[in-house]
Amino acid sequence: MLLFAVAAIVWTFDFLSKEWILANFQEGESRQVLGEALRFTFVRNPGAAFSLASGMTWIFTILAAAVAIGIVAVAPRLRSIGWVLVLGGLLGGTTGNLFDRLTREPGALQGHVIDFIHVWGFPAIFNVADVAICTAMGGLILMMLRGTNLDGSKARTDEPDPAAQGEESATRGE
Repeated sequence: MLLFAVAAIVWTFDFLSKEWILANFQEGESRQVLGEALRFTFVRNPGAAFSLASGMTWIFTILAAAVAIGIVAVAPRLRSIGWVLVLGGLLGGTTGNLFDRLTREPGALQGHVIDFIHVWGFPAIFNVADVAICTAMGGLILMMLRGTNLDGSKARTDEPDPAAQGEESATRGE
């Protein structure tokens, strides 16, 4: 299924990038990639995306597991390529950071996420999984605004359009 292929690609890219950082950087070390515009700076993040809510790692571990389970549960109903890509990216990013929380120091349910992408002018350091999660959330909002259901159909509204009713009344001479 394409959703799981997308998730696997995101997860693998996230995992390999973190392993590369662990093998080549000391914690706190920072190196220029594209001048000052982009740096790789190795930090361990005990909080949520962009280091928010440090110290609540166990809550984010449970939340990430719930999101992953929810996506797997709706996967059989997906008939929209847009939803497949969005939820595949979200699943890959979520499980990428969940893997860190379950396996990295200081221990299960409290593991710190490996972050390293440091963009000039942006206050946080993040990772590939965070990029996938944020991109997927943007896609999710777009799919919802477009009214696309999980099965690819367009959402129906039961309420009549007041502008259309006014035009209809005017054409009947009311």
